Amino acid sequence: MTMSRRSMLGAFAVTSIGSSLPHLARAQAGNTIRIGVMNDQSGTYKDNTGPGSVACARQAIEEFGAQGFNVELIAADHQNKPDVGVALARQWYDQGVDMILDIPTSSVGLAVQNVSREKNKVAINVGSATSDLTGAQCSPSAVHWAYDTYQLARTTGGATVAAGGDTWFFITADYAFGHALERDTGDFVKAAGGRILGAVRTPFPGTTDFAAFLTQAQASRAKVIGFANAGSDTINCVKQAAEFGITRRGTKLAALLMFITDVHSIGLETGQGLVCSETFYWDLNATTRAFTRRVLPKMPNLYPNMIHAGCYSATLHYLKTVKDMGVAAAKAAGGVEVVNRMKAMPTMDDAFGAGTIRPDGRKLHASYLLEVKKPSESKGPWDYYKVLGTTPAGEAFRPINQGGCALVRS
Repeated sequence: MTMSRRSMLGAFAVTSIGSSLPHLARAQAGNTIRIGVMNDQSGTYKDNTGPGSVACARQAIEEFGAQGFNVELIAADHQNKPDVGVALARQWYDQGVDMILDIPTSSVGLAVQNVSREKNKVAINVGSATSDLTGAQCSPSAVHWAYDTYQLARTTGGATVAAGGDTWFFITADYAFGHALERDTGDFVKAAGGRILGAVRTPFPGTTDFAAFLTQAQASRAKVIGFANAGSDTINCVKQAAEFGITRRGTKLAALLMFITDVHSIGLETGQGLVCSETFYWDLNATTRAFTRRVLPKMPNLYPNMIHAGCYSATLHYLKTVKDMGVAAAKAAGGVEVVNRMKAMPTMDDAFGAGTIRPDGRKLHASYLLEVKKPSESKGPWDYYKVLGTTPAGEAFRPINQGGCALVRS
């Protein structure tokens, strides 16, 4: 049975971590594809992933329309904890979920990717950042979609060094993402002739007061303080650095992972001049603006960032792949074969335009170097970025032969 748009929207279900899904188990062999959005619904990364990612996945399903099979969407909060993510992934896969999407917090993303390999199910990491997902820990049943630590380091870190920021001190979230971002950015700094003067690891989650860490960074006399963190951690670091007058003394702040949702929280008065990189910006071109107009009614008080757009893009391509294979064949084949077909098909959507997926699972598209506008330069709501430069898809991400992925033939 196919679904009308109205009945499709009515099929969406939302579950919490503790819920059982008996209706999924009973209908597992049916003509229904089930997608689970797993992310942070209440904590540090809520605005950067959370309900916005769910809304954008819904938008993709709505646009895909009735194509001969039903689509159900469920969502849950993994609380940024790998053990919670693993338990939820096992429950979902065992009870009929075909693909798990988003999975921010790299430690959770890596753990869930391992479960997807074990269960031969599809995992599409969008919110996870570590480039290890397509490196030494790559999986034949997984894809890494929107961005990664190598791309961030190359675009933001490389530009900062080129502008004269050749001595660095890192304030790093103490888990897989922060470690990878510090490592990848440090590699670019040193390759360009710069020096790393020090680093400090901050407990994650739960750190809100960064005063001692900022004082230590300032004492190093580094020209650049690199924030290898994200979400409310980055917001707090930037705001507290402004309160302490650090930038007034000539120190440059490098927000190595910052989203437009973070800029909205920081405000243009405090954030002006910050440089960051995203692979999607809502005001980039006519198609990104069209996508944003369509999804905004589902995202009150929030504009999409590259994670939100990535969940839309990934869901749409996955559903196109299922249609190409046939829903029964896709379910029977398992995650590896579905991902192989996803890699064989070019990607196309209004958020990222044309793209491809490499054998190591890395989704390729352009990366944009962005500068936060001055308040006087902003012409309206969420008009926050100036585009300083574009790195083409073939250059934005780590070369495929340098990641150590076992899926890549030498």
